[in-house]
Amino acid sequence: MSPTEPLTVLLADDDEDDRLLARDALRQSPVPVALHCVGDGAELLEYLRRQGRYAPPAQAPRPALVLLDLNMPRMGGLEALREIRGDPALRRIPVVVMTTSSRGEDVARSYELGANSFITKPVTFSGLVEVMGSLGRYWGETVSLPEPD
Repeated sequence: MSPTEPLTVLLADDDEDDRLLARDALRQSPVPVALHCVGDGAELLEYLRRQGRYAPPAQAPRPALVLLDLNMPRMGGLEALREIRGDPALRRIPVVVMTTSSRGEDVARSYELGANSFITKPVTFSGLVEVMGSLGRYWGETVSLPEPD
């Protein structure tokens, strides 16, 4: 990512309110972010694999980071994470689990399946702004990410 182009983030979350809050929080981030959203793990994989309505590359720019909720319909976050890490074309994309759960078994299983980080969603908007700003700074300015294939 160059300093002038936004960090492309793909958020997989079935809760429309959570997606809107994340978008609002990212607008306050010092790092420019292009947020794309999907509603469940199956749609996440369609997006990442550019299938169906996501076939045109302009509809599905390769994300530099995936934010993944665990509890979603059709395909949950852990199953989607397993699919991402098992796919050679996708496995290098950083995945941060961001969910309401703080259960130890969810944390452990997420890391076992290859999550890069696990974050329990903050309960306040100011907390969400803080987390999103930290994510933007870390993934957009601090780390070196692999070039898209």
